[in-house]
Amino acid sequence: MGPETLLPNGIAHYLLGGLLIGAGTVVIYGATGITAGASTFLESTLSYVSGLPRFQQFRFTATRDWRVVFTLGIVLGGALYGLAFGEFGWTTDVQWWRLLGGGVLVGIGTRVGKGCTSGHGVCGVGSLSEASLLNVSVFVSIAVGTALTVQALGVSP
Repeated sequence: MGPETLLPNGIAHYLLGGLLIGAGTVVIYGATGITAGASTFLESTLSYVSGLPRFQQFRFTATRDWRVVFTLGIVLGGALYGLAFGEFGWTTDVQWWRLLGGGVLVGIGTRVGKGCTSGHGVCGVGSLSEASLLNVSVFVSIAVGTALTVQALGVSP
């Protein structure tokens, strides 16, 4: 498998995307002192509508406003890219229930692992956090193993 197979659209998209993600994490950390992970978004958002003590913790209520703006920025960034380059629409043949199931498992994993790909994979690995290095090595290994198993079994979307 050559580079043209691994990166069929060339390297520029990935390089620019990585630079923008890195710059975004630096801006958020510099402005708030908080790692730019997205997994706390659910709890902080639920703090608006739920009176349960779990969601009313200071760490959720104190950061919920900027986390909503951060998450809306992720969606808006994708929409602006779509407008600029005409790339809109559903881009997978995977059934909705598989996406939902995968999303639920990822959501549980982010809580068990105390963070998500953006928190551990971008910020944690970048700061050489031992917990993040372990988390990332585990979830990447499981993802690769799952992909290879699914491929070997001939499962398709």
